[in-house]
Amino acid sequence: MRRDFSEIHEETKKDILMKSARQTAFEILNRIQRDNSYSNLALDSALDRADIDIKDKRFVSALVYGVTERRITIDYNLSLYLSQPLKKLKPEALTALRIGAYQILFMDKIPDSAAVNESVKLVKKNGAAFASGLVNAVLHKIAKNGIKTDGSMSVKYSAPEWLCKMWSDSYGRINAKKILESSFGSVETVIKVNTLKTNSDELIKLLAEEGFECEKNESVENALTVKNGGAIHKTDAYRKGLFHVQDTASQLCCKALGAIDGDTVIDICAAPGGKSFTVAENMNNTGKIISCDIYKQRLKLIKDCAERLGLTNIVTAENDGSRFNPNLPQADRILCDVPCSGLGVIRKKPEIRFKKSEEVDKLKDLQYSILCVSSRYLKVGGTLVYSTCSLNPDENEKIIGNFLAEHDDFESVRVLPELKRYGDDTDHITLMPHIHGCDGFFISCVKRVK
Repeated sequence: MRRDFSEIHEETKKDILMKSARQTAFEILNRIQRDNSYSNLALDSALDRADIDIKDKRFVSALVYGVTERRITIDYNLSLYLSQPLKKLKPEALTALRIGAYQILFMDKIPDSAAVNESVKLVKKNGAAFASGLVNAVLHKIAKNGIKTDGSMSVKYSAPEWLCKMWSDSYGRINAKKILESSFGSVETVIKVNTLKTNSDELIKLLAEEGFECEKNESVENALTVKNGGAIHKTDAYRKGLFHVQDTASQLCCKALGAIDGDTVIDICAAPGGKSFTVAENMNNTGKIISCDIYKQRLKLIKDCAERLGLTNIVTAENDGSRFNPNLPQADRILCDVPCSGLGVIRKKPEIRFKKSEEVDKLKDLQYSILCVSSRYLKVGGTLVYSTCSLNPDENEKIIGNFLAEHDDFESVRVLPELKRYGDDTDHITLMPHIHGCDGFFISCVKRVK
């Protein structure tokens, strides 16, 4: 299950080129640990500033994501050869150990000797020279003995025990394992074609001219899957507003909403705005979409991107979704994509897997409150989509179940019937990475009947 890094060539060249790459990865990982920041944001910010070539940037990405997503497995293996708890190690020494262990255990193309030697250099360079002997000894033992586990799902799949149990109890042990397996490695980028300005065939040609290979997405219309990596948001096609980046799951969520030309739509928790943009395009830039968020600075991001895409039917509103706002109009469609644990997107944000169960539990009251308040804006005969990017029944099925039990003026509507269900034949759907090839996502649709 090692991650392949195929672009590494002869050892001499590799040693020269990757010293700065390892240092960059080291600094990013320390920052993630220190500031509790998302790996994708810290990585993107650092790589934009880093003076390293594209191959090195890919190597940095592989190290940052790999060390983050495999941390429990790595730490277990480190602990076997340490006489003290990992938490007592100086952070610089621990980060260097993790980087070295990840290369040894999961990267076939990296010689063990290079992984060990460069990790020793990292501690010497970053104020932890006293730990160089320890780093050298521990990594040599890992190289000699290979990967070890204690037989648990937690160590094997690098996930906290509570999460392994919750997914096993909720979706069955087989599905739980497959969800965890799908959380490793790189993820293909999916983009939504701006049909107001171009079409899929034309955009494929234009992006090919800029070095990006794309193909039509099989799951949703007007979506393209980018087959090779790179900063697609820096292309001319992006600057011209020909597309925005959006996972298949979010596009399917917008499809489930079913907005048509001329509708009034409220996107309750809209930022950063991707779903508002897709719905606006699906409505052919007609009607009105009110994109709401509690933070004013995030509304500016929505405005700027809507302008880039040429969308004029989107207005923004500063709004707390958990409190009724009499200034909002009655709407034909409401998208209620609530704040959630994000357990469905750990393949993109691997640090999410390390959330505490009690942190996740605190979200339920807020989610239910936003759903109940949002429903008050819906016209009779209108539809509301409740969604999360989480795989957790407490945030999903239980929320919508409680809502329907307490609101007899609403009824459930079967959503996306064409898609394969993982389990029971229910109206809602849970999108799973290993089944649907997208983010983990929950979508439920209800209709106001009186």
